[in-house]
Amino acid sequence: MELKTSPEVESVFSKYPDSVRDKMMNLRRLVLEVAAEIGLLSLEETLKWGEPSFLAKKGSTIRMDWKAKSPDQYAIYFKCTSKLVSSFKLAYDEVFNYEGNRAIVFKLVEEIPEAELKNCIRAALTYHQVKQLPMLGL
Repeated sequence: MELKTSPEVESVFSKYPDSVRDKMMNLRRLVLEVAAEIGLLSLEETLKWGEPSFLAKKGSTIRMDWKAKSPDQYAIYFKCTSKLVSSFKLAYDEVFNYEGNRAIVFKLVEEIPEAELKNCIRAALTYHQVKQLPMLGL
């Protein structure tokens, strides 16, 4: 897989507090793992609204960030007008905490349910191929 990374992304990751950086890098690792597992030919890693973001040709944008105004949590964001988060809620209502129809939110002290999150990332990276499926094929 060809990963096209904007140089500004590394700068954003380096500015996160130490307690947050590992969590954010773990989210990044999961996105890259899923992209490789599903055989994406290319993935773009860039900044959208100053946040690390991933763009796939047949997918929906994935963003991630930690904000100082909510220092005990971080999140992975999805396009709010898509069916992504509403489908995640149907499939994983008891597994994740959500912010409206745009994000899955994690506490810094909790472990991420990786298998379930990877399914959500897979749905986002292939969104335009699965959006007609019930619950996006989750």
